[in-house]
Amino acid sequence: NKDASDKEPQLHRRHGQNERGIALTRKNSLFVGNERGGKSFAVLASLVNTAKLNSVDPEVWLADVLERIISGKVPANRMDTLFPWAWKAEREAIARQERRAA
Repeated sequence: NKDASDKEPQLHRRHGQNERGIALTRKNSLFVGNERGGKSFAVLASLVNTAKLNSVDPEVWLADVLERIISGKVPANRMDTLFPWAWKAEREAIARQERRAA
């Protein structure tokens, strides 16, 4: 409950609610606004979940992949190297090379 003297609204946690970020779920997809927004949401949710299923941090992976695509560092015939499982294998290989060189 709030006192009249409170200047900012207080958010009350429900039973079992925690402070972690909101997951992409079907409930979120109900509020996309239109068909195009729904398709965009579905693509993004698919990319994020594919990365997670491959034990890849989606934010790091997407930032790196988008930077590579925009900068032209990856030719069109090598786009398959940007899938989360291939990206992860490449990063692990680079880390192994760096460990051997050190």
